[in-house]
Amino acid sequence: MKRKFLIALCALLAVCLGIAAANVFGLEEPDYTVIESFDEWELRRYAPYLVAETVVDGDLKASGDGAFRILAGYIFGDNEPQTKMAMTVPVISEPGQSGYTYQFVMERAYDLGTLPVPNDARVELKEIPERLVAALRFSGRWREERIDDLTVGLLEALEQQGYVASADPLLARYNPPITPWFLRRNEILVEVRPAN
Repeated sequence: MKRKFLIALCALLAVCLGIAAANVFGLEEPDYTVIESFDEWELRRYAPYLVAETVVDGDLKASGDGAFRILAGYIFGDNEPQTKMAMTVPVISEPGQSGYTYQFVMERAYDLGTLPVPNDARVELKEIPERLVAALRFSGRWREERIDDLTVGLLEALEQQGYVASADPLLARYNPPITPWFLRRNEILVEVRPAN
């Protein structure tokens, strides 16, 4: 009985690791250069990249489901001329007044002139300019309270290193919800500038 349990546990772990690897490795993400690494975060310079963006009402969990349907619809062919595009990472979210803004990063092969036109008016295409970003990586569940605590800690650490936030913090998620919480790659991203 004990042996069967251990075999089943190992099989489950192998499946979980496979899911996590399949959903992260090989997916395109925005280009960046690490400028400096600190104990718990790093300073990155991101090259410009394109996103498809939508705004959805509700809390983090409820809004995420709705935003994913809208944005996934766009990249999987709900566009003119019904082009199917590859999934990329991360999915980026930012809290707003009554909900969240979500972004899917677009493949580097496109520019604003060549991206397919969304059929859904809720999808907006934007270019994110080059910027300096502080990134705090963490694993686990996407709970708003935990994200808030980590964000406060990151902002305090930035101040100690002589940086200030120049935009609102973002949550970047690299794995789908089916990925076990302990295998997820998540990041708090904050655009920054030197304090003086």
